[in-house]
Amino acid sequence: MLAAASGHIRFEDLGLHPDVLSIGFFTLRWYSLAYIVGILVGWWYLGKMLDRPGAPMSRAHADDLVFYATLGIILGGRIGYVIFYAPEMFLHPLRILRLWDGGMSFHGGAIGVGVGVWLFARKHKLQWLRIVDYLVCTAPFGLFLGRLANFVNGELWGKPTDVPWAIIFPRTVPFGLPDPARHPSQLYEAGLEGLVLLAVMSFAFWRTKARYDPGKLTGLFLLGYGIARFIVEFFREPDQQLRAFAQATGLHMGQWLCVPMILGGLYLMNSAKARRVRVEPIAGTDSVS
Repeated sequence: MLAAASGHIRFEDLGLHPDVLSIGFFTLRWYSLAYIVGILVGWWYLGKMLDRPGAPMSRAHADDLVFYATLGIILGGRIGYVIFYAPEMFLHPLRILRLWDGGMSFHGGAIGVGVGVWLFARKHKLQWLRIVDYLVCTAPFGLFLGRLANFVNGELWGKPTDVPWAIIFPRTVPFGLPDPARHPSQLYEAGLEGLVLLAVMSFAFWRTKARYDPGKLTGLFLLGYGIARFIVEFFREPDQQLRAFAQATGLHMGQWLCVPMILGGLYLMNSAKARRVRVEPIAGTDSVS
């Protein structure tokens, strides 16, 4: 283990705190605010995309969709975290309900959103995959803000390193040992999963005709996120309860969960043209074949 190197930034010197404000019994945390702002910005961006020709639903549909997607994010994210990262919570079911204590899985949230959108599409008789194509273009906003919130919380830090930008996070090793300087892997993820992936998805939507090939944008997102997360996990410390798993398998749980995402993304992209049919607009005036 690397000793705490002089000259590295100490996390407590940044003046960050997980709470935005606290009034009496009410406390607003940055992590909660990241979810709220991410959903609102995604909702706004979705409306902009629906104004383009060939949209799979109307703006009125989008208002209803946000409810299904939000429910999928919360339920899927929490249940996924318990299944993939903390199955011991099943022995204490009330802990599962304590969302304010943290613990959400992106992979679980993605499954939850998929189920929520399927229920929404079935209710309104819309094309499920094309709706998902639009939703995934909004996801990087939430991913970016969520990773920034992880950094503010001083959680999910990286492995020990001596790079100049390393940060010394407190209480990362057993009591009595010096905290080592670590990779700020939360910021790596914010950059790759948030900014870079947003640029890729925006280019594909606005500059190409990918949105007319059902599944192509979804596949691109799964591939891009899977690769970004797989890479960053090499710089990230595995969850404490899963360190033995990482040592035994050679990869972190997050990396194993990214493998089917990458494979699924490649399949959806390669098979997208075969699913293309004439698109009659639900919003707009132009149809596209």
